[in-house]
Amino acid sequence: MKRPYTVVLIVPTGIGATIGGYAGDALPVARAIAAVADCLITHPNVMNGAQLYWNLPNALYVEGFGLDQFAAGNWGLQPVRQNRVALVLDQGIEADLRVRQIQAAEATRATLGLTLTDYVVTDEPLGVCLSQAASGATWGTIENPGSLLRAVEVAIQRGKAEAITVVARFPDDVGSEALQAYRQGQGVDPLAGAEAVISHLVVRQFQIPCAHAPALQPLPLDPTISPRSAAEELGYTFLPCVLVGLSRAPQFVKRSPDASGSLIWADQVDAVVVPADACGGSAVISFSQRSTEILAVQENRTTMRVSPESLGIRATKVHSYLEALGGLVAHRAGIRLEALSSAIAPLAPLKD
Repeated sequence: MKRPYTVVLIVPTGIGATIGGYAGDALPVARAIAAVADCLITHPNVMNGAQLYWNLPNALYVEGFGLDQFAAGNWGLQPVRQNRVALVLDQGIEADLRVRQIQAAEATRATLGLTLTDYVVTDEPLGVCLSQAASGATWGTIENPGSLLRAVEVAIQRGKAEAITVVARFPDDVGSEALQAYRQGQGVDPLAGAEAVISHLVVRQFQIPCAHAPALQPLPLDPTISPRSAAEELGYTFLPCVLVGLSRAPQFVKRSPDASGSLIWADQVDAVVVPADACGGSAVISFSQRSTEILAVQENRTTMRVSPESLGIRATKVHSYLEALGGLVAHRAGIRLEALSSAIAPLAPLKD
């Protein structure tokens, strides 16, 4: 009996990926790969589309730091039927905007049947600050990380939370060039890097699934925005996709002699699909040390500009995600990709 065919789809956040750098625009890629694989492992940047989401029963929603630990072999993934999700709200969110977040959470309980705990408000404003590197990549900091960690601890200990959604108040920068470019389907998501900092902090500290949704005032109507950014224009909150994703996010389990046989480990991953110039992340480097097939998609350009060749990573370059899908089908069938082309090099003798 063949074991399940498992694929990891990575589109790093905050580096302006032409596919996956906007409001859930890599979700069609995830849906297509999920139709080819028995199990798809991916991360919130791929699956989150603000008000929009898509249920993929064979997909695992894994936060970026957790994905790095999984790829390194330190943590296994334990699939779940449903998580109790806690909502942690930044004290810096204005009263009306806070109500919008709570109403969105209530809607997922009533309409989608999700299990949520009572919410927690941080004891101090988190103080999110946004920055952009010379390369164009975005990142950020929070002034009061201790306040966030204390709130998460309350959610876990008192609310018995099994996954954490953080909603932090992000700066409204309506007139910035970066935001205008993003709304037009160009440049880099100005929020993404800071969001990753928040979720990484929680997952590193508590080893629990976590994802973030920013709290922002609605933007002025602009009839010219790009379809790739349009999902973020639909309402007052980006919460629905995050709550849906976390509701079935796998739990993290550290490697130990007592680890369950039902866990998924990095050595069970058959293939990784990643932008061809975004191979410098921890997860890709870890998978490159295994027998995992790495498909590098050239069409998906980013600001990272780190090719597999520059790191000595053995990868199969494909032009597009359509070609990557064909590569996955062939790999799953045990067919060398070169056998599908007209040029096959002859065998040669091995040299001492």
